Amino acid sequence: MKKKIMIIDDNTTNLAVGKSALQDNYDVLTVNSGERGLNILGKIVPDLILLDVDMPGLDGYETIKLIKASNEETAQIPIIFLTARGDASSELDGLSLGAVDYIHKPFSPPLLQKRIELHLLVRDQKMRLAEQNLLLQDFNKNLQKMVDEKTEKIVRLQDIFVTTFSELVEFRDEATGGHIVRTQLYLKILAETMLERNIYPGSLERKDIKLLVQSSQLHDVGKINIPDSILNKRGRLTDEEFEIMKRHTTMGKEAIAKIVDKVEESEFLVHAQVMAYSHHERWDGGGYPLGLAGENIPIQGRLMAIADVYDALVSERPYKPAFEHDIAVGIIVQGKGTQFDPLLVELFEDISGEFQEISKKAV
Repeated sequence: MKKKIMIIDDNTTNLAVGKSALQDNYDVLTVNSGERGLNILGKIVPDLILLDVDMPGLDGYETIKLIKASNEETAQIPIIFLTARGDASSELDGLSLGAVDYIHKPFSPPLLQKRIELHLLVRDQKMRLAEQNLLLQDFNKNLQKMVDEKTEKIVRLQDIFVTTFSELVEFRDEATGGHIVRTQLYLKILAETMLERNIYPGSLERKDIKLLVQSSQLHDVGKINIPDSILNKRGRLTDEEFEIMKRHTTMGKEAIAKIVDKVEESEFLVHAQVMAYSHHERWDGGGYPLGLAGENIPIQGRLMAIADVYDALVSERPYKPAFEHDIAVGIIVQGKGTQFDPLLVELFEDISGEFQEISKKAV
């Protein structure tokens, strides 16, 4: 199919010469004024326009301005000016208005054909490039959609795994019903407020909160290896039994480490591993299993320690009744600088009311 060339010129001789030179290779449409050319462009969109500069009514400069401003489709049509003017300023004016070339009259038909051929080739390449860009954009959108769907699936599977495993542990520990859900909520509000108040900047980032809360479900996973006779004993543990109970921290770390070694997507378990072994460490170094002190205790463990102890205090256990909220807060405050991180205890005091609301509402 031949490409369409529109020639706009008020001189009938020029129109005839132009059509004669091009009609063997192109479908040529001749128009004798800028006004008529603009009207036809509303119905026919040529592949290229040859436009005379000096015309009565709308001259070439005014015509090209209107063509470029009409719509996006006509704005992309390559336009070559045909003119008898020989001054450089006129040529510069035409190119500045969006013309792709400037040919002087009288023109050589072979030269005109070569110029047109060149500009149509450039136009076709631009159109192919634009199509390729659209295809690439569609590909990128589809690829991003696939990545998002895959990521969502992985996160969903991670959450199912963590929740199921943690529920298995909680099922064995008869004394801690609802403990995992509540400590998740305590931990979330404590960590978010710590970030908001810029306490320990750089220790956690906003993006870490979701993984931190999700992973906290496994902080007591090591209890799955503790004998039922100790885990569910009615009454206080003996010193020997307590030593066995303390092992749940290292057992939890080791169990999670084995999972990390066998799965590719293990980032969600990093926080879990840290919390499993460090949430029973004490600020003064008297905790277990490593006897870490101060800021040597990972921030995950320091946060979890407060959430874990608060829930234990306000919940009934075989060896104790549930304490009132104010008593639980007082006990944690007494541990400021000895059992707990002093800055986090001050933070806990400020938001302890929210802890109380959680303890009343959460299962």
